[in-house]
Amino acid sequence: MRLSNFDIRLVFPHFFKSFVMFQKIFLLLMFITSCSYVESSLEPVLPVPNKYQLAWQELEYYAFIHFNMNTFTNKEWGYGDEKPSQFNPTQLDTHQWARVAKQAGMKGIIITAKHHDGFCLWPSKFTEHSVKNSPWKNGKGDLIRELSDACREYGLKFGVYLSPWDRNHPNYGRPEYISYFRNQLKELLTEYGEIFEVWFDGANGGDGFYGGANEERRVNKKSYYDWPTTIELVRSLQPQAVIFSDAGPDIRWVGNEKGYANERTWSPIYRDSIFAGMPDFHRFSAGQENGTHWVPTETDVSIRPGWYYHPEEDNQVKPLSKLVDIYYNSVGLNSSLLLNLPVDTRGLIHENEVANLNALADYLDATFSNDYSKGQKVNTSSNFKGYNETALINKDRKSYWVSALDDQNPKIEIYLENPESLNTFLIQEYLPMGQRIKSFYFEIFSKGNWVKVYEGSTVGNKRLIRFKTQIIDGVRFTVTDKKAQVIISNVGLFRAQDLNN
Repeated sequence: MRLSNFDIRLVFPHFFKSFVMFQKIFLLLMFITSCSYVESSLEPVLPVPNKYQLAWQELEYYAFIHFNMNTFTNKEWGYGDEKPSQFNPTQLDTHQWARVAKQAGMKGIIITAKHHDGFCLWPSKFTEHSVKNSPWKNGKGDLIRELSDACREYGLKFGVYLSPWDRNHPNYGRPEYISYFRNQLKELLTEYGEIFEVWFDGANGGDGFYGGANEERRVNKKSYYDWPTTIELVRSLQPQAVIFSDAGPDIRWVGNEKGYANERTWSPIYRDSIFAGMPDFHRFSAGQENGTHWVPTETDVSIRPGWYYHPEEDNQVKPLSKLVDIYYNSVGLNSSLLLNLPVDTRGLIHENEVANLNALADYLDATFSNDYSKGQKVNTSSNFKGYNETALINKDRKSYWVSALDDQNPKIEIYLENPESLNTFLIQEYLPMGQRIKSFYFEIFSKGNWVKVYEGSTVGNKRLIRFKTQIIDGVRFTVTDKKAQVIISNVGLFRAQDLNN
């Protein structure tokens, strides 16, 4: 056979078949690689939230309810010497609580199951200092059961607050108390359905009744509670629940009780360097740009001056203007809003609270139900392959725009088809890829000119930018510093009612 007529398929048939198969496999792999290139080329900026933290961040606004022995003694912190007979609501209706929260636009309720005075709102097997020895329902009531059932009926998440400090228990400050504390925690986490948040207060240690000792007991807040073991208990019984304390591990205190997050709020934090109750926690409340763990903030504030109901505060319920300001400075500053409602001695959320909560709900609904960016022209300074600007206004939290690798100052512009009178801009980072924006400025386009109206730092889960109500033709958001490519899931333009009161 001459070389010119050489046919590899005849001489080496098996080899040829194998070669063709290999070639097909190679081409297939190249195709798959090219299809997945976009996603695999994007690397998250660590740390990032887990799926339970992501679910929690989407709630944004929910209720704290302080109702316990202090409601009937007209105190904020009970001493621990109160009698169960003092707990006697006359019209207690947890369905009213749930209905009010639902109508207010809240997504859940967290209840003070046991405050520092040690009185338990459920018939705990481990103490006599509980509702089982109160006149309420002749000792047959279980407020935690009633509230958890009401939350499920109204489609609300249910959470529990359990104070680590117990000014009633004789063993507080001793090793035996930790077993008692965990036994009660286990009751709450196994007998009342799914829990979305477990709330541990940072206030603990000091003077108290302590079974009649009437003395001061101090503890090492960092080591006494053996928090890693308690956290593991929560994880084993309610793995979907996020755990709150000053230090997390899942969400942390914002650093004040006024309702205001920091203008610069990083979700990452050096978690292992802080602990619940530490005296200088405010130094860490804004988080750290290069923190090692994802521990976002929760902003807790009461709708009245006090956390518990006091009749003399009936006319001191925060007005709509203050509630709106709190909302923008918590939810609108990469935090979540835990708004406290002090239930009164009847066992009801007071009419004044209901009126102002409904006013806030109406305000937020009127503001955010109409997004003026919908259907408008959106321009970006760059697009990373496969991630373009259409994702910015489709309201899908799982889709996102990505700036190009070499875009040093990513920009988003929205041009309105017709001029509109507006005053609010919304922007959200795509959290599964980490928090990236370090600083930015915001401009409005009016009468042919761009005017800078705001400079800010972080964005995170949500940033709401308010500006003077005016007729505009467009807006521009420019990133001036970043940790990596900018990844944005949503933007929006809104008109909020101007409040002068």
